[in-house]
Parts: sequence; C-alpha cells; structure tokens
Amino acid sequence: MKHWIKRSLMAFTGASIAVGGLAACGTRHHDRAPMSAEKIAEVRGKVVNRITSKLDLNAEQQQKLNLLADKVQAQRTALMGQTTDPRGDVRALVAGEKFDRARALSLLDEKTRVVQVSTPEVINAFADFYDSLNPTQQAELRERLQKRRGWWSRG
Repeated sequence: MKHWIKRSLMAFTGASIAVGGLAACGTRHHDRAPMSAEKIAEVRGKVVNRITSKLDLNAEQQQKLNLLADKVQAQRTALMGQTTDPRGDVRALVAGEKFDRARALSLLDEKTRVVQVSTPEVINAFADFYDSLNPTQQAELRERLQKRRGWWSRG
C-alpha cells in the first residue's frame, strides 16, 4: 500500500474517532427533570417484576418485596420533601454575596431527620424480605448484589 494512502486512512480514522467522541459528549443522555408519579410507578413495577422473575418469588415473598418497594418509595418522597427543584435549593444557598449557612444547616437537619425516621422501616422491610427467601434465592440475591451493576444490569 502506498505511503500516502496509509496516511490518509489513519487521518480519516483519527478524525472519525474525534468527531464521534465529541458528538457523544455533546448529547444529553438523561432528562434531569424529576420523574412523574406515573413514571415512578412504571419503573417500580418493572423492578419488582424483574426481581420476582429472577428469584422466582412466591406470593408471600412478592408481597414482602412490594412492602419493601413501598417503604423505599416513601423514604424517597420524604427526602424530596416539598421542593420541586432540589438543585434550585442549592443554587439559592449561593445566590447572595454570602453563602447561606443557616439555610444549608436547615436543609441538612431536615434530610437527616427524614433518614433517621424512615431508614429503620426500610431496613426492617428488607430484612423481612430477605428472611423470607429460601437459601437458593438468598445465594442468588447475594450473587447479583456482588455484580458491578447489581439489579440494573441487563441480562
């Protein structure tokens, strides 16, 4: 192959990689808006169905899984609080000339209180679900949790 053809192909390949990389970095992959109640219910249903099928859960186990999902959702809702724009809350802390320390501490206290109150319920729901699994299902759950991406991975 002639020298100029090799150089041209290498230049074309390099340019293609550079343009492809820039295009990939320039696209938005996720919508940053909070999920609607319908979207949350849809995702929750998919996750529960996926876990149910992967672990081959019976009706009692699925009921405990649904209770766990309810507790996790309640905790998430409580953590979000009344705000519709959590990033806006953070931006408000730095909106003035000085950092709003009092508001930052208030936000921290609010979130900490929610975690302290709701986390024991989530832990108990998870413990009840886990304890209802047979040893084979428990081993499968532990194996899936060891994987890098856990339940969210495909396959």
